[in-house]
Amino acid sequence: MQTVLIVIHIMVVLALIATVLLQRSEGGALGIGGGGGFMTGRGQANVLTRATSILAALFFATSLGLTLLANAERSNKSIFEGAVAPASAPGAPAAQGTVLQQLQKEQQQRAMQPHAPGPPAQPEPPRSQ
Repeated sequence: MQTVLIVIHIMVVLALIATVLLQRSEGGALGIGGGGGFMTGRGQANVLTRATSILAALFFATSLGLTLLANAERSNKSIFEGAVAPASAPGAPAAQGTVLQQLQKEQQQRAMQPHAPGPPAQPEPPRSQ
């Protein structure tokens, strides 16, 4: 389904680019774009304007559709839930569970340990004579 929508999206994008480039330039600030063009009449300009707006609406619709399809396939889980802790050094106890579980265990262990006394007192600097 996503592949079909991507192909439709690309075709709409190419058609939108073509219709925008076919329209007559109204700027003329540099003196370019004057004279006759491919579609010079008022009726053809209206057709191109309508085609541009329809293609723009299709572009937004396919963009939203692709976004919704991408989000539907994505799962809502943390990166910590699937990560496995690296192997510990030899002789150290083997860690069990994911990184998130290990962090929670460490936090619980720290909460259960009594708090250590404050930092040691700093020695006084030598007095100048």
